[in-house]
Amino acid sequence: MPETVLVNRTRFTSSLKNELAKELDSLAQETRIPKSRLLDEAVEDLLKKYEKRMAE
Repeated sequence: MPETVLVNRTRFTSSLKNELAKELDSLAQETRIPKSRLLDEAVEDLLKKYEKRMAE
């Protein structure tokens, strides 16, 4: 089976604490929002947080 080509996304590998992974799974199921979209939002928030600190 050929690998899916991602146009607007970059595949990467990482790991989460078990508790965070369970909570992310639950949130994705409850909200019906894909985990990748939830992670995008979390990373955007994190980058904004550190951008503010670097500007000070």
